Formats: sequence, structure tokens, C-alpha cells
Amino acid sequence: MPPTTKGDTARRLLALFRPQRAALIGAVVLALLSTAASLLGPYLLGLATDLIAAGMVGRTLDPGASKQDVLARLREQGDGTLANVFSTMDLVPGEGVDFTKLGFVILASLAVFVIGGLCLWLQGRVVALAVQKALFELRDRVDRKLARLPLGYYDRTPPGEVLSRVTSDVDNLQQTLQLTVGQTLNMIFAIVSALIVMLVLSPTLALLVLITVPMAGALWFLIGKRAGLRFAAQWAANGAITSRVEEVYSAHHLVRGFRREQRVQARFDAENEALADTERQAQALTGLIEPSTRFITDFSYVLVAVFGAARVAAGSMSIGEVLAFTQYAGQFTRPMVVLAGVAGQMQSGLASAERVFELLDAEEQNPDPATPIRPEVVRGRIDFDRVAFRYVPDVPLIRQLSLSVAPGSMVAIVGPTGAGKTTLGNLLMRFYEVDEGRILLDGADIAAMSRDELRSQIRLVPQEPWLFAGTVAENIAYGCPGASREEVVAAARATGVDRFVRALPEGYDTVLDDDRTTLSAGERQLITLARAFLGQSAVLILDEATSSVDTRTEAYVQEAMSTLRAGRTSFVIAHRLSTVRSADIILVLDRGDIVEWGTHDQLLAYGGLYTELYAGSLAPADS
Repeated sequence: MPPTTKGDTARRLLALFRPQRAALIGAVVLALLSTAASLLGPYLLGLATDLIAAGMVGRTLDPGASKQDVLARLREQGDGTLANVFSTMDLVPGEGVDFTKLGFVILASLAVFVIGGLCLWLQGRVVALAVQKALFELRDRVDRKLARLPLGYYDRTPPGEVLSRVTSDVDNLQQTLQLTVGQTLNMIFAIVSALIVMLVLSPTLALLVLITVPMAGALWFLIGKRAGLRFAAQWAANGAITSRVEEVYSAHHLVRGFRREQRVQARFDAENEALADTERQAQALTGLIEPSTRFITDFSYVLVAVFGAARVAAGSMSIGEVLAFTQYAGQFTRPMVVLAGVAGQMQSGLASAERVFELLDAEEQNPDPATPIRPEVVRGRIDFDRVAFRYVPDVPLIRQLSLSVAPGSMVAIVGPTGAGKTTLGNLLMRFYEVDEGRILLDGADIAAMSRDELRSQIRLVPQEPWLFAGTVAENIAYGCPGASREEVVAAARATGVDRFVRALPEGYDTVLDDDRTTLSAGERQLITLARAFLGQSAVLILDEATSSVDTRTEAYVQEAMSTLRAGRTSFVIAHRLSTVRSADIILVLDRGDIVEWGTHDQLLAYGGLYTELYAGSLAPADS
């Protein structure tokens, strides 16, 4: 996939708002109304200024003279500049300020400002609602994407990095959009409308103001490009530090047990300093944009003041018109300053958006077939037909594996670390797809089945028992949420869970807030066995289910496993070889190949790899 650009990211952000078109159109209309009010306000204030100036000058003049007589007399006296200034006024000699007309103009100004403020407030509410809905949909897309990602993605990506993209980056994007979308609309309309009015009032003065635009634009480009790189580095560093915290917290007992607190703290300090350094650089760069832009745009006020005074002296503009033009120039330059700040904020949001879109663009697992098949009758027969698989290209792990397992059989899988034992279970569950060959469930190719249908027929008991924050009964019923309390208790009794659950404070309603402290490792594993028992599946995968428990607890787990395996095809991935003596067949894997197979006694008699593994692990304990 080609690398994305800021433009691509911005277009994808805009696409998020397509379902909110009606709200955005309403926001545009409100922004136009607010802009119109802001344009009318300076005009009315300029008109009020001219009324006051004309009244103050008019009352000092001879009541019997006309305006033309006054102007002619001034020119005869050599006061041509003053005559030019008076010529732009609607004055009546001998009459003061028309307070009735002035009051009407002031009230109209107040009404315009109130209407403009109300439109601006409503627009803010509409934009905020549109942003919230768009980000709600984005979060939903991200959540659905996580369910479609292959297991390999999670194996390659640190959990903290995924968590950072799903939470921190999405939250930062939402805050950025809420702060910038409404402001951007208002500022663009304000700039365009103010420019049009300035061109109408005085093209010459408008051109003087426009001189600052290319200067400010070049500044935005130079600083914004560098700031964007710094923000990308900042959010990448944020993902790294989130991963570090998650890693250390999940293994805090090991950190303390090996007295590595100082080293962990030193690594955290280094990563924290790297994050702070990127944040400082990004904020320093974006902090330059607004004051630099303000300095450039404020220069236009000097030009307007000097040349505007000259226009008044020449009689081509009134004092009120120059005052109004100055306000329009402010309405033109101030939004540019605000947009400069918005541009800095958008760099942070775009950096987060890129990380979120990278997650959404990640390669998904193969979709289920359009017309999935299913076995006519599920008995639990499993066939591996010339299966080949590799995690890394050009590094084969399983090569041409063929195996047939009769329904109800117990198959033990043993071998050294890295031999591919757990991989077989992952392939059977379709956590990974085979590279070559087929796996059949009662004659049906599992690749042609839906994953939901396949996994409904298989129960997995992992090596590390996983319990969530909920009651004991809810944990047992995790795979069967509609199970009754009687069914939950029956599963618990069959697997030995009922023995210790009765001693808990609330029995089956005891809430397991922290599965690391409430129950022992063996008790947690027994609950996962009860969960698998409740599923009543045809196939069972036990992935080294006793490797983390003590010998005494192992006896309870073994008894529960025997009950659980009854009538099911079982794949037992074994670490302790004493647990597989009763297996119908034992497969010995080495580098992905089945190098030996047979019963426990047959393999010991053969004297191969199984004998070495058995002698090196459990033989002394059994002698």
C-alpha cells in the first residue's frame, strides 16, 4: 500500500461527515448568517459615526447657509482639505446630531450583533453534534475492525500500541475536530466576505491588506510541515510509552521479584523524556504560527491607517467609511490568525487520524465464504490433509502434515518448544489460515465453513486462564450467555469448581474484580474448564492446561479434564508428559513435522525423542 499523505488523510476525515451532511449544511447556513451579521455591524457603526460627526460639525455652521455654500467658503479660505472632509458628510448647517436616526442605527446594530451571536452559538451546537456522531461511527468501525484483524496482527503489535490508537488517538482526533471544524467554517466565510466588502469600499486599501496573505501562507506551510512531523513522532512515542506501562503493569510481580524496578524506571524515564521532547518541539513550532501571523497581519493596520487618512483628506472616503474599512480589515486578518492556530491544532489531529486509518487499513483475516458449508452430522472427526504453514515467509514451521483423528479420540501433542504444538490448535480454530492443504471437520473443509459455525463446535482451554471482571457464574457461562443457573452449577460440579465456589463470600455471585488475587491459578483454570464443559462441543483443545499449576491442584484439573473429554475429540497440548499417558495416540512434533506417533508405552519402547523428553522432565518424579 502506498504511503498516505496529509491530503489523503484530510479527504478521509471529510468522508466521515457524509452521513452528517444535513447537519453540516445547517452549520454552513448558520455560519453565513453569522458572517452577514458581522459584515452589517461595522457598516452600521460607521453610519453612526458619520451621523455623530455630521451633527457635531453641522451645529457649528451658519443655519442660513447650505452645505455647498459652506464648502465653497472653505475652499475660498484655502481650507480645501477640510472642505473635502466635510463633502463626505451628510451635514445640515445649523442642525446638530439626529438622535432619532442615531438611536435607530444603534438599536439595529445591537439586533445584528445579537442575531450573529445566536447563530454562532447554534452553529457550535450543530457542529459538536455532527462531530460526536461522526466519531461515534469511527469508534464503531475501529471496534469492528479489531474483530476482523487476524491473530497475527496482535502477535506483531504490542497491546499498548493498539490501545493507544483506539483510545488516545481517537480522543485527540475528536477534540481536534470539535475545536476546529466550526472555527474553520466561520473563519473562511469571514475572510471571503470581508475581502469582498473591502474591494467594494476601496480596492486600493484592499490590495494593501492582501499583501500579507502570501507572507502568512508561506509561514504556515514552512512551520506546519515541520510541526506535522513532530506530532507524528509525538503520538508514536505516546503509543510506545503506553505499551511500556501495559507491559510492566501486567508483570509487576516479576519486576519486583527480580528487583528490576530501577531499570524499569530508567527505561520509562528515557521514553517519557523522548515523548516530552517531541511534545515540546511540536508545541514550540505550532506556537510560532499564531504570533508570527499576527505580526504580519498587524502590519496591514498601519498601511490602512496611513493610506485611509490620505483618502479622507482627499475627500474620496468618509471618516465612518475608513473606520468601517478598518473593522473589515480586522475581520479579514483576525480569522487568519485564528486559522493559524487551527492549523497547528489540525497537525496534531491529522497525525492521530493517520494512526487510526493505518489500523483501519490493516490487512484483515480472510472473509467467510459467501455460502458457507457445514458438516451434515458433527461427530468430531478431524483430518489434516497435507497441511503446511509458516508464520514468517520462507521459514516453514509445519510441512505436509497429514493426520486422521477418529471421533471421541484423545490426541496428545508433545514436543520441544517451538515445535508447532500450539500452532495446530490455532490452525484448527482458524486463528491462522493454512498455507497449503486442508483441515476437515467430519468431511467438511473448515476453510469453507463460517468461523462462527466452526468455533461453535470447538472449545479451547488456553494455557493462561482468562477471567473477566464479573461473577463466577458469568465467567462460566461466557461461551453460553443463555445458560441457566442449573446448567452453570452442573458444569461446575462436573469439573470440580463447585468444591471451592461454595466457600466464596457470595458463592456463584461472587464478583471477580481481579483474577490475579481472588483465586489461585488452579482455581482459575478449573473455571475455564467448566466454561468449556458448558459449551458441549464436539472437539476440545487443551493447550497445556496444567503447566501453571502445582502438583496437587493438577490432580483436580486432571480429574476435571477427564470428565470434560468424555465423548469428545480432544487435542491435548502437553507440557507435563504425565498428563498424556492415557491418550489414544501421542504425536511427537519437531520443527513442525510429526517425527513419532503411538501410545505412551510404544513411544517409550521406541526410545526416540519422546523418550528423551520424558526422561528429561518427569521420569525422576515417577521413579
